[in-house]
Amino acid sequence: MLNVAISAARAAGALINRAALDIESVRVAQKQINDFVTEVDQAAEAAIIETLLTAYPGHAIWAEESGREFGAQDSEFVWIIDPLDGTTNFIHGFPLYCVSIALAVKGKVEQAVVYDPTRNDMFTATKGRGAYLNERRIRVSKRTQLKDCLVSTGFPYRPGDDLPKYLAMFADVMKLTAAVRRPGAAALDLAYVAAGFSDAFFETGLQPWDVAAGSLLVQEAGGLVGNFTGEADFLEQKECMAGTPRIYGQLVTVLGKYSKFASAGEKANVRGSVTVRKDDDPGFSDTVQQVVL
Repeated sequence: MLNVAISAARAAGALINRAALDIESVRVAQKQINDFVTEVDQAAEAAIIETLLTAYPGHAIWAEESGREFGAQDSEFVWIIDPLDGTTNFIHGFPLYCVSIALAVKGKVEQAVVYDPTRNDMFTATKGRGAYLNERRIRVSKRTQLKDCLVSTGFPYRPGDDLPKYLAMFADVMKLTAAVRRPGAAALDLAYVAAGFSDAFFETGLQPWDVAAGSLLVQEAGGLVGNFTGEADFLEQKECMAGTPRIYGQLVTVLGKYSKFASAGEKANVRGSVTVRKDDDPGFSDTVQQVVL
C-alpha cells in the first residue's frame, strides 16, 4: 500500500512541478477569504485518486477538494489526501509546499507519505515500522530544553479566527524558544519535526488532510502528536501540537490553557495520554506515555 501511495504522490508532484515552471498561467479560484484552490490542486488530486482507486477500488477517499465523492465510502480503508498543501506558497512561487497522503484503517492512520516535489524529498511511514526520508531512517531531535528549540507554526487567516488568542499563544512560545518559523505547509512542518529539522509544531484550524500523514511520521520517528492539552485523539479537533517527547510535554504547559478542550481545572493541571516509541526498543513496539505536568 505504501508503494502505491508513493506512486500517487510522485504523479501529483510531477504535475505540480510542471505547473511551477509557469506560475502566472495557473488559474486560481478563492474558496473563501485567503483560502485558494488552483487547477493544479484539482489535477493533482485527480491523479492521486486515479492511482489509488486503480489499485484499491474498494477503498474510500477523503480529499480536500472533492471531499468524500469518490471511492467506497463504507470501507474501513480511507485514503486522506491533500494534493497540494501550501497552495498560497505555490501560487506566489514560494517553493515550500507538498503532497500529503495517508491511509487510515478503522480510524487509525497506518500509512503516510509527504512528498516535497521541489526538493524531491519523500517522507514515508508505516505504523510500527519507523519513518523515513528518501529511504533513510529519521528520528526526532534530541533536544530536551524548550529554550534551545526551533518551533514551527501557522497563523490563522480566515474570517472568524481568534487572532488575538493566537497572537498571545505565539508570544508565549516565542519568548521561551530559540526561534519560531511560519513555513506555510502543515504536512511539511510535521515531516520536518519527524526528521529533526525542527523540534516542535503547533497550529489551530487544521483539517484532517493537513495532519493525517504528518502525524504518523512524527509518531514513527519517536515524537508525540496531540491537541494542545496533550490528548492523542486530535485528528478532527482543529488543533495540533507535535514535538519530541520532552519538548511536547513542555509545550503542553504553555499551550494547554489555550485549548478549546481544556476546562478551568485542566488549564491549571493539564494531563494528556499520547503514544511514543522507545528509542531503545529495536522492534519499535508501542508504549503509552502519560504527560503529567
